[in-house]
Amino acid sequence: MALDLEQLPQEIRSEVEAVMAEKDRLEKENRLLQQQLRLAYLLKFGRRSEKLSDNQLELLEQEASVTEGELQQEAGQEQKDQAELKNQKKKSKTRTKPHPGRMPLPPHLERKETIIGAHPDDCYCSQCQSEKPVIRYEITEELAVKPAEYYVEVKKQEVRACAKHPEEGVKTAPTPEKILPKSKLGDSVIIDAVLKKYTEHLPVYRQCAILDRDFGIELDRGTLTEAIMAAGNLLRPVSGAIAEDLRQGDYIQGDDTTVPCQSRRTVGKNHQAYLFEFGRPGGPVVFDFQMGRSRDGPKAFLANFEGYLQTDAYSVYTGMGGKGITLVGCMAHLRRGFWRAHELAKEDPRPLEVLGLIKELYALEEQARNKGLSWRERGQLRQEKSLPTAHRLKERIIALRQEPGVMPGTAFAKACDYALNHWEKIEPIFADGRLELDNNLCENSIRPLALGRKNWLHIGSETAGKKVAAIASVLETCRRLGINARDYLQDVLPQLGQWPINRVAELTPMAWAQGGSA
Repeated sequence: MALDLEQLPQEIRSEVEAVMAEKDRLEKENRLLQQQLRLAYLLKFGRRSEKLSDNQLELLEQEASVTEGELQQEAGQEQKDQAELKNQKKKSKTRTKPHPGRMPLPPHLERKETIIGAHPDDCYCSQCQSEKPVIRYEITEELAVKPAEYYVEVKKQEVRACAKHPEEGVKTAPTPEKILPKSKLGDSVIIDAVLKKYTEHLPVYRQCAILDRDFGIELDRGTLTEAIMAAGNLLRPVSGAIAEDLRQGDYIQGDDTTVPCQSRRTVGKNHQAYLFEFGRPGGPVVFDFQMGRSRDGPKAFLANFEGYLQTDAYSVYTGMGGKGITLVGCMAHLRRGFWRAHELAKEDPRPLEVLGLIKELYALEEQARNKGLSWRERGQLRQEKSLPTAHRLKERIIALRQEPGVMPGTAFAKACDYALNHWEKIEPIFADGRLELDNNLCENSIRPLALGRKNWLHIGSETAGKKVAAIASVLETCRRLGINARDYLQDVLPQLGQWPINRVAELTPMAWAQGGSA
């Protein structure tokens, strides 16, 4: 039965209204605190915890310790229970699909046959004792591997002299160019170590342990590290040439990640340095090592650049939006706020409504990719279809933000504010088909470095940071361009020590891809 306040005396009615107002305030404050608590749990336990319920997160918080394995198991438990329940309901209605069979192994691989003989008792007829002929073979194929083979390459340089004319002197064959002159490590070993460290994230000490364990080769860790850094030093001019090519274009995507670095600036702990990434979709990538996250690094790198700069909302790039540079935002970062709001309050339909409109924009981008549209055709598609959807998205965000139930400080309110504050940087995307809808290509390129960072532990020095950045720039550019990095390094690296610095642009991965070799 509803309480009719109008029938109560004025004094009592005022007290009831005050109690109800206080109750409403406390409920809103409670919802906000619950969101903040869940957000703290998500940040603490990581990406997998998004799949956990509030009850699971609270129980995990009470544990004395939580391992990654426990978190992973918990993350899948609720979905597993729901899936089992769903399967039980549909078990009688669904039919088992036929197994598609094994995928064939690649035809380009060499086939080595092994004949497996029958048991001796099965080779002769039990009736006449004559030998049974082989009438056919049961054939199966399986993938096999032969471990890497290490060997000592003995190089003999011819030394020639004329016995009849000693005054001609002795002539020795020229010494072949090497990545690290006078080193006992061949170029192929150094390149293999570079690739294992920066593409497979295998630290040097583990590589040395594997060499000793599997091949009986005792190699000092310092020796291999020195060789890798020598390769990085040779690649620094190449990285500079890649950067110059990038600045000559009119579209750059930017991002950054932290890397721990040993430094005298911090005693007793690693200094937090940064790798700034700058790249062109489908083109070159450069990593710029900096000891801090100030504006000076990106400002120096982009000093002569004119065009579009697409980044996240980090304030360091705000000052870049001056003469000649147009700042472009990222739809993925805009979307991320609403997805977090949905994860924190799944009963609220408003974040899902916004996410649905953003999904329409991405569906149009996928349509353009599937049809192989040129950037001009993609720009036309955006003008015709994406731009009206973007207008609806902005208008809806404005309307939802102004609703009385949206409390300041909540995840949804923050997502709306972020979107509206940065919408001006989103608009250029719909005016130029060359621009990507988000900065994900850039983030994907920086992800391997973030993964490798867990294995490297740290970068040894500021000087080493420059060399690591050069290696990462070349390897990621090769990956973007579809170049076999091993083939490229094997061809280019030995030449760099004697190559004229003013012609280093001829040895970039872009130039190498055009000519096939240096």
